[in-house]
Amino acid sequence: MAAHLFNRIGQVGLGVALVGGVVNSALYNVDGGHRAVIFDRFAGVKNLVVGEGTHFFIPWVQRPIIFDIRSRPRNVPTVTGSKDLQNVNITLRILFRPIPDQLPRIYTILGIDYDERVLPSITAEVLKAVVAQFDAGELITQREVVSQKVSESLTERASQFGLILDDISITHLTFGKEFTQAVELKQVAQQDAEKARFLVEKAEQQKKAAVIAAEGDAQAAILLAKSFGVAGEGLVELRRIEAAEDIAYQLSKSRNVTYLPQGQNVLLNLPSQN
Repeated sequence: MAAHLFNRIGQVGLGVALVGGVVNSALYNVDGGHRAVIFDRFAGVKNLVVGEGTHFFIPWVQRPIIFDIRSRPRNVPTVTGSKDLQNVNITLRILFRPIPDQLPRIYTILGIDYDERVLPSITAEVLKAVVAQFDAGELITQREVVSQKVSESLTERASQFGLILDDISITHLTFGKEFTQAVELKQVAQQDAEKARFLVEKAEQQKKAAVIAAEGDAQAAILLAKSFGVAGEGLVELRRIEAAEDIAYQLSKSRNVTYLPQGQNVLLNLPSQN
């Protein structure tokens, strides 16, 4: 009797364990920021998007495919040509995410790696079309306009594949080696031209200064001649007295000068006039 009872308990326990294992194998979780698409072996991909939480599925018959619907960054480098036939190396940084309602279509047409299949090709297509409208100089001076056109065209193109582009920015923009060397040579030529213009302007200013100085000397000579004609030797005597006063003032500050002899003109060493 006791053995029969233990056998029944063992069978019940085994049945519960089997049921628990089956239940656990029929459950799957969808984390926050994710969605699930169900693939059915008999019906194919179901046109149903499963939200966050824990859900049931039929083992072996059904298989959940989890998608991340949060924004993710991707850098896409492209080499294209400008309007003036210059090689342009440009890199876009794209923040993208799938449209949740279109996940069954995305999985059916593109697969789980949809971004690898779509973004490089449509980015290259849009960049080649937009960059070809500008020459190399305009790509630098009108970068905002270029970025806006790329953003509008790429957003429209990505929507055809069920993708949302939250942000598009140009992170890298360089030109070919020949164009870079041409720009450097142009800058050097401009600097040389500016230097030459400065030297010409400096020479002209020096010439004007020399003319003004000569005119001033001529006017001073005329005034001195007039003064000599009016005052005679009195003007010379006045300048001599003023010079003597200035020299005496300077010598009075020196510690080595303590005595001035009388009767001699030590300041100018000139004979006095009667």
